[in-house]
Amino acid sequence: MNLALFDFDGTLTVREMMPDFMRAAVPPVRLAVGQVVLAPMVLGYRAGWVSGHRVRATIVDFGFRRVAESRLRDAGKAFADQVLPGVLRADAMERLHWHRDRGDTVVVVSGGLEVYLSHWCQAQGLELLCSQLESRDGRMTGRYRGAQCVGEEKARRIRERYDLSRYERIHAYGDTHEDHAMLGLAHEAWYRGQPWRRD
Repeated sequence: MNLALFDFDGTLTVREMMPDFMRAAVPPVRLAVGQVVLAPMVLGYRAGWVSGHRVRATIVDFGFRRVAESRLRDAGKAFADQVLPGVLRADAMERLHWHRDRGDTVVVVSGGLEVYLSHWCQAQGLELLCSQLESRDGRMTGRYRGAQCVGEEKARRIRERYDLSRYERIHAYGDTHEDHAMLGLAHEAWYRGQPWRRD
């Protein structure tokens, strides 16, 4: 039995999907204000001065705090159905289907959000480990529920969910430094379509 671990954003898709989801799910006025208020932080992230972890937490807080949970879940379902099919990488999906068709356990391991990834993975017949958002009394709190599923957290969740010793071969696919810990678990690791070597 084999295990195949796939990052989502940039690995299975042509770009990071969180900005697209924010544009689809955040109320228009809040989105417009957020683009102005958060612009310095986003520029800092692009320049390497602000961590992706901090940027994502701030964007989620600004975009989703006090939003009705039902509204966000509806937006996630629509995003999975209408947007995600158009941004998938054909070569990466071919590889994913190869693993799935031969009976491997295939898992999407992503810092992306459960509100849309759960729908997409269910439709594809895939297992999922990802970031989740916190809600209380039917409203989003603007916080993540638990840690963001990036970096070492990806590897931690994989080890927590799966007994890696049970798998004959482990394959992993990623495209950023936030995937390195996951790639380090694999017998065969691929980074941006090329074989990955541990430093």
